[in-house]
Amino acid sequence: MKIALATVLCLCLASARADHHDSHSDAPDRCLGLEMDAVAVSEDGMPFFFKGHYLFKGFHGKAEPLNGSFPELEDPNHPLDHLDAAFRMHFENASDHDHLYFFVNDKVFAYYKHKLEEGFPKTIPEVFPGIPDHLDAAVVCPKPDCDEDEVIFFKEHEIYHYHMGNKAVEHREFKTMPNCTSAFRYMEHYYCFHGHQFSKFDPKTGEVHGRYPKEARDFFMKCSNYSDETDMVERERCSHVHLDAITSDDAGNLYAFRGHHFLQRDGNNDMVKADTIEASFKELHSEVDAVFSYEDQLYMMKDDQVYLYKVSEPHTLAEGYPKTVKEVLGLEGPIDAAFVCENEHIAHVIKGDHIYDVDLKKTPHEATNERALTSITKVDAAMCDPHGVRVIVGNHFYHFDNIQLFVAGRAIPEQHRVSMDLFGCDH
Repeated sequence: MKIALATVLCLCLASARADHHDSHSDAPDRCLGLEMDAVAVSEDGMPFFFKGHYLFKGFHGKAEPLNGSFPELEDPNHPLDHLDAAFRMHFENASDHDHLYFFVNDKVFAYYKHKLEEGFPKTIPEVFPGIPDHLDAAVVCPKPDCDEDEVIFFKEHEIYHYHMGNKAVEHREFKTMPNCTSAFRYMEHYYCFHGHQFSKFDPKTGEVHGRYPKEARDFFMKCSNYSDETDMVERERCSHVHLDAITSDDAGNLYAFRGHHFLQRDGNNDMVKADTIEASFKELHSEVDAVFSYEDQLYMMKDDQVYLYKVSEPHTLAEGYPKTVKEVLGLEGPIDAAFVCENEHIAHVIKGDHIYDVDLKKTPHEATNERALTSITKVDAAMCDPHGVRVIVGNHFYHFDNIQLFVAGRAIPEQHRVSMDLFGCDH
């Protein structure tokens, strides 16, 4: 009996492993040009992209099984084909503020902090009376973006503005906008996705202004070299994917690195150009962790290595490089960010939620004066120029007048958009 039971157990485990493998073997690749089923922003501000029974978190990374985050969406008796729509309720006075709503056929699921709310799923009319089933998309529209706090629902050509206050439903016609397969509000703008393209639209009128549609992989995904037709400068200027590293040289030229590409903004005329990292810094190839400029040289960190290049073009690698981060900066790599302020010789190095000082005039270089960061503890990139310190987190940056306010200050300054305020992008 024990042998038979063990045999059955082994067969079940093997089957489970096979099923698990099979479920991952069909995982979609967003860089192949997917039409997403739904898009929403999490309680933490991270974009979620849904395709079939998979979930993409953020603007890069592989697909994860949807049931790993929201298991109740997968009904064993009725396997999930795809989500119809999703959004995060984001009205601060609402009792369900920051709840995530998912729509599947005629049902709606409400989650708070990844836990299904009691009593859900419910039929859509129970929660949103007057809204049909089998939706295409949905997006939250707070006042004053809309006349009142509203949720906009899309089904084919039909547009439903659901008023949160009195639960009234207003039908509107968005004549200039294509049918949305998913929609979301991000950085105070409204985006309609159709296929693997998107259009930015006015939530009140549906009007689409500017040159649209645009390719979603250029702005909402970290995909390299998927097409020769893409406008590299506009894509990199306007991308919502966070920067990996940023710096400016003594002439005021700004360098910003993301994935396989970098932007260079001319300090004299603000002209922006883009290129691949490999074309200009061939030994690096891609994926820079941190960079700073000092004495007309660019110190570029990748993993546990430092590459030293001349600021002037062509960028040539200095003799003897790459060297280890430990040799050059006195601490183990990798690091998250580094910067040197104008007319100074101290490299400020950020690793995790701590910052170190490295005196570049002294040899050997040592990482000293370790301090814990107080106001912003997760940094994607940072730079220092005559105006102060700019700290980049996700799609935004924060300006501090000096290093002391950044390290020890308690107040977090106003957010600025990287794409708009650093590179002049209009969306």
